[in-house]
Amino acid sequence: MGRNWAITIGINGYRNLQRLNYAKRDAEAMQSFLQQELNIQIVYHFSDDSPPIPQDYGPALDSSPTYATLRRFFRIRFEDPFLRPGDNLWFFFAGHGKRHEDRDYLMPIDADPGDEAEKSTWIPLNYITDRLRRSGADNVVMLIDACRSGSGRRDSSGFGQEKQQGVITLFACSPWESSYEIDELQQGAFTHALLQGLQIEGEGNCATVERLYQRLQQTVPQVTQQYKRVQQTPYGVVEPPTKYHLILLPRKANLADIDTLKLDAQRAELRKDFKLAKQLWIRVLAASPADHDAVEGIERLALVSATPISIATMQEDIPTATTGQRDTSSQTSTKPSVPTFKFEVVTLEVKRSGGVLGLGQKVELLTHRRPGRAEYRVEDLGDGVSLELVVIPGGSFQMGSPDTEAERQETESPQHRVTIAPFLMGKYAVTQVQWKIVAALPRVDRDLEPDPSKFEGGKRPIEQVSWHDAVEFCKRLSEKTGREYRLPSEAEWEYACRAGTTTPFHFGETITTDLVNFKGNFTYASAPKGQYREQTTQVGNFPPNAFGLYEMHGNVWEWCLDHLHYNYRGAPNDGSAWTAGGNASYRLLRGGSWNDDPRRCRSASRDWFNLVDRGSYFGFRVVCGSTWTL
Repeated sequence: MGRNWAITIGINGYRNLQRLNYAKRDAEAMQSFLQQELNIQIVYHFSDDSPPIPQDYGPALDSSPTYATLRRFFRIRFEDPFLRPGDNLWFFFAGHGKRHEDRDYLMPIDADPGDEAEKSTWIPLNYITDRLRRSGADNVVMLIDACRSGSGRRDSSGFGQEKQQGVITLFACSPWESSYEIDELQQGAFTHALLQGLQIEGEGNCATVERLYQRLQQTVPQVTQQYKRVQQTPYGVVEPPTKYHLILLPRKANLADIDTLKLDAQRAELRKDFKLAKQLWIRVLAASPADHDAVEGIERLALVSATPISIATMQEDIPTATTGQRDTSSQTSTKPSVPTFKFEVVTLEVKRSGGVLGLGQKVELLTHRRPGRAEYRVEDLGDGVSLELVVIPGGSFQMGSPDTEAERQETESPQHRVTIAPFLMGKYAVTQVQWKIVAALPRVDRDLEPDPSKFEGGKRPIEQVSWHDAVEFCKRLSEKTGREYRLPSEAEWEYACRAGTTTPFHFGETITTDLVNFKGNFTYASAPKGQYREQTTQVGNFPPNAFGLYEMHGNVWEWCLDHLHYNYRGAPNDGSAWTAGGNASYRLLRGGSWNDDPRRCRSASRDWFNLVDRGSYFGFRVVCGSTWTL
């Protein structure tokens, strides 16, 4: 499972078409990346002067990209399946393409462009797609830069309009545009941006199809503008749409990527599309080896499959778990159970040693990790978008901060015991893609702007929304689902954030920018300075708390229901919103943001703004108060 094979083709020296400058170089760069960075086992590379391709048996393959060579290769190599579900097949082509009579064609080195009647030296793109699908891999990725012509331009009017079924196809430019070769880079603009995107590490990486496509659409126009070329915008056709969520680079996937894939697998099971469900659960295992939910999913499928599915067979090639992956348990179960997910809980310990009376003391931050597990529910918003909610168990806690907490405020006093009933809370802050779906629902009390955020990105939290906007979102969601959605009370929010802790942060005594998105040039309690990102980040990028809630500290402030009261004297002790008295024109926000120092991101920290105010640091997450029948 998880094998990668590839085909790379780059042609400069066309015999009957305008010669190109950097198509061969682009294909070589792609071949090198696939072999070195993705550890691709087999790369079939065809270019003007590439060496013969070694074979496991028989003579080496001719690698000249002529019509006869390429056509024979696709016919013979793909006659029978040789890959399996969970494998990836990459196809990269840099050269000329042509559109004729509503068909797309790739042009080999000896193509005759004038042979429009017979097209005897043109290779139909859908023929290649059909052959690649025969490989047995459930993930075929086609990267096509076939819109090239001379004079620094790669041109093929209308190329890319023919939909390729069952594969992921990313074209270098939209139909009717041209793609450009950049002399200063000695590469095509598309390949330059593609390789940069694939090599990004950490935050903002292109682990999924969706993120890679979004980055290409953003960066390729920037490259062509920088080098004074005409607009070039990559164009993607992803079939079926669930493949947008597929993880191309498992090592770089974050927990939110894996969760999204798991939701797709669960939906496929509900639709009884067991073949797709199996493929998706295998993908989850590739990114999170021995994931408990994926193992259970495979076992469920085994019960409905005519051919039993062997977990051992599926896991034989699973790599060793790495940091950030969720579960290393091999426990399996075929019994029906409530849906749960596993995660890793991170805490920081500040260890002090040496010194006299605090002078010369050595301070060390120790990171501890332990497994966590939580129950969850999923609300289907439509158009492939869902809202995940975590079951928050009931309990009691001390709300507010103790007098001994560093940089506390009097508004966090007095500490008082509050009892909380169980409820459901958004696993993440509401994202922009979720907002857009709900904003399109019928109005209840007020209009909603579909794209209000300053920092655009479907999986980034929605921001620049007022308290009124957040409440309208909840009302529309309630109308759609028949369940009660609302903002949390302050008490619910702090209880959920603390998740059983009494320290300033659920991570412990302090935080770092490896764990929270905040203004990292400020510090708290002996932590070092870190990165100031100056913007929001995608939800799910940082570790969750013990309840399984992500980004409760930093990223965006989160609106609560309560009126402004300057302290807790007279506050309810049952977890309800404090909406009696106080200043109803101002509402509370909790959690801090990307633009705040760490003291304002503490579990007990409070802020307030007018209920009509908006800012690039104001967001929210929802609470569901309804009983949820499984």
